[in-house]
Amino acid sequence: MSDNSEGRKDNGGGSGGARRRPMGGPPGFRRPFFRRRKVCPFCADKSLKIEYKDPKMMGRFITERGKMVPSRITGVCAQHQRGLAKAIKQARHIALLPFLVK
Repeated sequence: MSDNSEGRKDNGGGSGGARRRPMGGPPGFRRPFFRRRKVCPFCADKSLKIEYKDPKMMGRFITERGKMVPSRITGVCAQHQRGLAKAIKQARHIALLPFLVK
């Protein structure tokens, strides 16, 4: 800890704090768009099940190239994302889904 005359801690951070935007902002400044929190489709609809035998349902969660879409994009919760990843891998293994699309 550095010794300074005001008695504050010196963390070696340069300007000494977070920068703040002036009130009102620059001319033409718009507030950021409010995004609605994504809801897990499997939690919302209990009748929807994750099954490796249903490639049409899993098609929503893979890209055109065959990659799995991350949960931050689809809104699937962590628990269902793990099950979905496992089901996609099973479906790929028995050739219901492609490993790679060229």
